[in-house]
Amino acid sequence: MAELPVPDVPPARCSGRFTISTLLGMEEGGRAPYTPTEGSSCDSVQPTQLSSSTLCTRTFGYNTVDVVPAYEHYANSKGVGDPRKGRPSLADLHSILKVTGGLAVPTASLASPGHAAGPCKVSAGLEEAEGEPGRDSEPEPVRFGWVKGVMIRCMLNIWGVILYLRLPWITAQAGIALTWLIILMSVTVTTITGLSISAISTNGKVKSGGTYFLISRSLGPELGGSIGLIFAFANAVAVAMHTVGFAETVRDLLQEHNSLIVDPTNDIRIIGVITVTVLLGISLAGMEWEAKAQILFFLVILVSFINYLVGTVIPATAEKQAKGFFSYRADIFAQNFVPNWRGPEGSFFGLFSIFFPSATGILAGANISGDLKDPAVAIPKGTLMAIFWTTMSYLVLSATIGACVVRDASGSLNDSVAVGSPGCEGLACSFGWNFTACAQQQSCRYGLSNYYQSMSMVSGFGPLITAGIFGATLSSALACLVSAPKVFQCLCKDQLYPLIGFFGKGYGRNSEPIRGYMLTYVIAVGFILIAELNAIAPIISNFFLCSYALINFSCFHASITNSPGWRPSFRYYSKWAALFGAAVSVVIMFLLTWWAALIAFGIVIFLLGYVLYKKPDVNWGSSMQASSYNMALNYSVGLSEVDEHIKNYRPQCLVLTGPPNFRPALVDFVGTFTKNLSLMLCGNVLIGPRKQKMPESRLMADGHTKWLMKRKIKAFYTDVVAEDLRSGVQMLIQAAGLGKMRPNILVLGYKRNWRTASPQSLEDYVGILHDAFDFKYGVCVMRMKEGLNISRVLQAHVNPTFEAAEHPENGTGSRAAPGTAADPTTLASEQQASTIFQSKQGKKTIDIYWLFDDGGLTLLIPYLLGRKKRWGKCKIRVFVGGQINRMDEERKAIVSLLSKFRLGFHEVHILPDINQKPRPEHVKRFDELIAPFRLNDGFQDEATVNEMRQGCPWKISDEEVDKNRAKSLRQVRLNEILLDYSRDAALIAITPPIGRKGRCPSSLYMAWLETLSQDLRPPIILTRGNQENVLTFYCQ
Repeated sequence: MAELPVPDVPPARCSGRFTISTLLGMEEGGRAPYTPTEGSSCDSVQPTQLSSSTLCTRTFGYNTVDVVPAYEHYANSKGVGDPRKGRPSLADLHSILKVTGGLAVPTASLASPGHAAGPCKVSAGLEEAEGEPGRDSEPEPVRFGWVKGVMIRCMLNIWGVILYLRLPWITAQAGIALTWLIILMSVTVTTITGLSISAISTNGKVKSGGTYFLISRSLGPELGGSIGLIFAFANAVAVAMHTVGFAETVRDLLQEHNSLIVDPTNDIRIIGVITVTVLLGISLAGMEWEAKAQILFFLVILVSFINYLVGTVIPATAEKQAKGFFSYRADIFAQNFVPNWRGPEGSFFGLFSIFFPSATGILAGANISGDLKDPAVAIPKGTLMAIFWTTMSYLVLSATIGACVVRDASGSLNDSVAVGSPGCEGLACSFGWNFTACAQQQSCRYGLSNYYQSMSMVSGFGPLITAGIFGATLSSALACLVSAPKVFQCLCKDQLYPLIGFFGKGYGRNSEPIRGYMLTYVIAVGFILIAELNAIAPIISNFFLCSYALINFSCFHASITNSPGWRPSFRYYSKWAALFGAAVSVVIMFLLTWWAALIAFGIVIFLLGYVLYKKPDVNWGSSMQASSYNMALNYSVGLSEVDEHIKNYRPQCLVLTGPPNFRPALVDFVGTFTKNLSLMLCGNVLIGPRKQKMPESRLMADGHTKWLMKRKIKAFYTDVVAEDLRSGVQMLIQAAGLGKMRPNILVLGYKRNWRTASPQSLEDYVGILHDAFDFKYGVCVMRMKEGLNISRVLQAHVNPTFEAAEHPENGTGSRAAPGTAADPTTLASEQQASTIFQSKQGKKTIDIYWLFDDGGLTLLIPYLLGRKKRWGKCKIRVFVGGQINRMDEERKAIVSLLSKFRLGFHEVHILPDINQKPRPEHVKRFDELIAPFRLNDGFQDEATVNEMRQGCPWKISDEEVDKNRAKSLRQVRLNEILLDYSRDAALIAITPPIGRKGRCPSSLYMAWLETLSQDLRPPIILTRGNQENVLTFYCQ
């Protein structure tokens, strides 16, 4: 099918993959723009208009336009200077090849200039640009590997002041055993989150945006946007936290030497602002300088840690022994192995809440995902290795310091005693020190339980520990200062929230968010000036935990939906472990600070609600979309197992709108009573050759759906291509719907031009009504005085030479002049026409003429309409036929029946004069209406009539006029009644007559409908059920 004819020309050599980039260029130039080169890898024939190269035979063994799989075919974006290449379209492979002048050209390509101007034309332009001499190439941005970009960054962010100042104190309180349990519990959460990050980051190409990018592309913009905003803000405030931690340490050193600048509080502000300004300068210098600074901090921390380990094996001096350090002792390890709770924070979860923030920071590497060489490799490897090494450092530190230092020590050299002295209590007595007095009075200044600087005291050289504290705080501050703008930049580019797009602009080869850096700097300085962050710190921890919970839930949700697109290359994760990690993260949020957890959830819900309300036009293939499909599929299949019952009947409508924007009143009417209740399908029949109409169908379907969504109509759009209107509607009637969600009512517009339209279109229109009844459909025909089709008004703005549709008022087919089809974007953005069904109706009436018992559909649709707010104040009146001498009995019977249906219709009118003769002038008007369609056969026999009607079945014989005279006069009389009773109604619903197939010509039936509904100002709905009950007064 896709093979090409081989012209009889000498073979040539070719290079490159077969593309479709120069279809028009070769034709215009008269020759192929291909020059044979040496060393080409495939044989070819003379170039065709399908390729910028030639036809290659080596790969497949025959001439074809097919191409081998390539990366470029699946990539959404191209590299700088790379030509964008695409595979041939299905039309290029499938359409008939036309050989002209030795050149093989697919007819589809020649017939659709829009196709030739698509990606292929772009490809040609790119190839030309690539070959231009002297073209400047942009410098490659800086990219980091897994060690420098992720592992070191995460380790620096995980390590903090708690490692140096709080972990020894936690070990004294909880004991080595429970401290290890606290560490392992914290690490369990971070490890599970690390595995979830690894799975999500390896399920496709990761771009910049880090945590926000991962969550938003997995769970969708609603949760991703809210988390992205608070996560960026939390990182900005965390810059202030870590900077203040550094400033407090410097302030304490100044206090020890009596060298305060102003006072303790203002010194923190001064030092903090200077520090964060320096860090900002490092960040603005570029990611390369920031990475070098991080490596420097990393080395400082490693040296300080080695310095501490060396200090534990150096024999203790008298000064260190007075402070409780005695080197490694088994009995000290044994005493410190069990807990010794002290103070208000002396509980397991109290200490857990203090330690847990030191296990966070695992997202530092993922937050700069756009600056990594291969995020799919770097994020899993670097994050998990960082968790492992920091966990080992915490465990080693708690075990070693717990084996070297006693809980209480006075620090006084005068407390040394002989071993075994009487009155000495405590473990230190066996080492020659008596700390009994201060231990009993709880006034000891040193020891694990009392002295936060125990690591500095134990270490070989104390100032190196201080340098480690500086390195830990400054590295964490720098990591947060870089993370916040990077995450915020991606959020700004997605435009989920207003007024933040200004900060998304990038500068330089790394697209640095300089505006985002400045915003982060301003936020950080603002919180540094407070100089007291104890209140805001728990909220930040809760924001990070909120991110962990959503990352884990993202992994679980993507796994549970069984989407074929969920294929992470990282396999070492479990969806149930991810769910457990999400639940534990939420629990820990409330264990840390319940009020901060409530604030975090409140902010997330508010931001979530905003995005849900705005409904941003993004499509990221999130797991929420996959979940929606799964739920819809499961419920649809489950619905097939549910037996139908009259109580659960719903009017499921197939609405023959044609293009929905052509008949907005019809769309609004059905959408009003089906919204949030039942199925609505907008059907369109594209009349014409399938090859010509199929491209139009594919192009327009998305635009019509968007138009419906913009109009807030909950409906589906579907179209078919058919040779004529009736066969297309038959396709829709038979094939529309899914399982039990199939239409049971056909809704269409009244054919106003039936007298002037072609006779065949008249036959088709009435035939559609017969087809609907044959397929057990109810029928609803809508007529409005001003008509339904506004296509002329719309097309007048688009194309002045618009040709009217062949059936402009039948509510169905679409046949416009070439070039009138608007693209989907134009359709969705066009001015929405207002209709009567969009406005409040006030205290008017809805008049129901229930003339024939059709199963109750004539009653049900107005009842559903009256439940809507716009029609809620309308009074519903029911009119039925009756005899003048039995009016009261018949009225009571109908009222009793309606009360059993519980419809709330209380105003019932009996029409005793329904069988009176109509006025002569109205009868004459009816006779004039059918006169052009009469056969005037003079009451000939049936065979003669059939012979005369050969080729014109719509003609009415004299016998048919005579037999249906009473029925015809009934329609004339009904119109008079409608004009008398319902001239000012908001809506009229009436049961129309049914014309018997083969016995009632189409022109006579249309004359009945015309006579019944003519001259009426309100919209009139001709509703006829399928004679099966849609209402019941039973409860089972």
